[in-house]
Amino acid sequence: MSLLRGARERRVRTGGVDLCVAEMGDPDRPTVVLVHGYPDSKEVWSEVALRLAERFHVVLYDVRGHGRSTAPTPLRGGFTLEKLTDDFLAVVDAVSPDRPVHLVGHDWGSVQSWEFATVARTEGRIASFTSLSGPSLDHFGHWIKQRMARPTPRRVGHLLGQGAKSWYVYLLHTPVLPEAAWRGPLGRRWPGLLRRVEGVADDGYPTATLSSDAAHGAWLYRDNVRARLLRPRDDAYAHAPVQLITPTGDAFLSERLYDDLARWAPRLVRRTLAAKHWAPRTYPDQLAACITEFVAEHDPREQGPSGLPEPVASGRRYADRFGGRLVLVTGAGSGIGRATAFAFAEAGARVVAVDRDAESAARTAELARLVGAPAAWPEVADVSDEQAVEKLGARVAGEYGVVDVLVNNAGIGLSGSFFDTTTEDWKRVLDVNLWGVIHGCRVFGRQMAERGQGGHIVNTASAAAYQPSKVLSAYGTSKAAVLMLSECLRAELAGQGIGVTAVCPGIVNTNITATARFAGVSEEEQRSRRERTSRLYGLRNYPPEKVADAVLRAVAENRAVVPVTPEARGAHLISRFAPAALRALARLDPPL
Repeated sequence: MSLLRGARERRVRTGGVDLCVAEMGDPDRPTVVLVHGYPDSKEVWSEVALRLAERFHVVLYDVRGHGRSTAPTPLRGGFTLEKLTDDFLAVVDAVSPDRPVHLVGHDWGSVQSWEFATVARTEGRIASFTSLSGPSLDHFGHWIKQRMARPTPRRVGHLLGQGAKSWYVYLLHTPVLPEAAWRGPLGRRWPGLLRRVEGVADDGYPTATLSSDAAHGAWLYRDNVRARLLRPRDDAYAHAPVQLITPTGDAFLSERLYDDLARWAPRLVRRTLAAKHWAPRTYPDQLAACITEFVAEHDPREQGPSGLPEPVASGRRYADRFGGRLVLVTGAGSGIGRATAFAFAEAGARVVAVDRDAESAARTAELARLVGAPAAWPEVADVSDEQAVEKLGARVAGEYGVVDVLVNNAGIGLSGSFFDTTTEDWKRVLDVNLWGVIHGCRVFGRQMAERGQGGHIVNTASAAAYQPSKVLSAYGTSKAAVLMLSECLRAELAGQGIGVTAVCPGIVNTNITATARFAGVSEEEQRSRRERTSRLYGLRNYPPEKVADAVLRAVAENRAVVPVTPEARGAHLISRFAPAALRALARLDPPL
């Protein structure tokens, strides 16, 4: 069965070869052209293409000598960048004769697309270019020359590092051997290697043409690499906006290759993806989201009513990490939850703001769009209600997609002695603070795991998780359970590329004090203690925005436990090296 379900195919004749071109989606929408790499065929893009086709006119073609496109005769000299550019122009003239296209390339598809985006004869035909795991050979050549001209220890290290990653390039320049390997044992074992090393699913990819694709594709390297690295072009400047997506686990390319890229691409947006080299097969959701956002930003037909693009914060901190990702935050109506939703919005993420108060959730979503989220939606749910969270999960997955980052933040405060804390008090605080986290992890974490594209879960615990107090038995128990749950989940989900973080704030100036319950006192005393606690937290005045920044940093760095505020960090340190001191402090009466 074809991986490109519902695609319309045509043949395009150019330069003595017939190219197999597939189209998906509405031809009246902006056209996105996906170019595959080595040793792939256009089907490497199938999962990304299916997602993009919901909004765009998507075009894929087999590079000459690959898939169902014919090979040039002779092979030598038939794969030069000049001829590949001829092929690209023939395809875009056929599928989008009157409008520029949005170009996306992976691996060698990106290498040749850099040529398309920098030569004069394609100017005006490319509206934007997204590059994934494939540098310009001209930029690469200048990168090498600069480091050899001034060989500092660091620059020598860069050269040696990329040289080691490029081991396969040397082999592909040898005569006969690559073709024999691909038509023999390597071709038979390649699908298994992709599954074991890259995590590519066994879903019909690679296709049956793999051996001939790889044998023909060796000439991509032989016809271009040595010549361009020795004599790189001096005018290889991109004439379209460029989005560089760098997989952080790419075994073949060093991130250092792109250190000087801003020189060659003045309109550059950088993003990272926690993936390996074959990201189009393993992370199609995230890639499609990044491509969609970038295309929408640079196509007049996708812009808002004002004629300007919807606001994106691609230049802000963490935008390279979270741009286009789908983030769900519970307890987003105020405090740490709202600040976290805004922080992800400023980084260009799409945000789902969940709160049990509909008006507060709607306000957070509205403001998130204003501060930079390409899209934000309010959702109403009581996280302590298992069925409500399950319905929320189904609704979010169906309407917005599988969540990339989940922030279980909703919580309530409870203070008082153990004997004054009623069974109902215990049930209420555990239902929200613990079971709310469990429900969120179970529903959204399962969706992440089943999708198989990684993700991250952040659970808001508290410094009370490891700092005992005589008046926080119920609250501290709930937060200690969240901390241990997070540690256990982190171990369980690590093999599936899903990180789990427990954030442990100390005293933060939020409105949790205005809704906290004090067990064993009258209503009048309740109000009095809330007022005093609010004043105390106000005097401390540690803003929730700092907690939100710690959340983004924790996800970006995949940290396990993150104490926030000086007192939380101090207590965490003491709990490890002098726990008896914390036990002594726990006996003191709080200043309420």
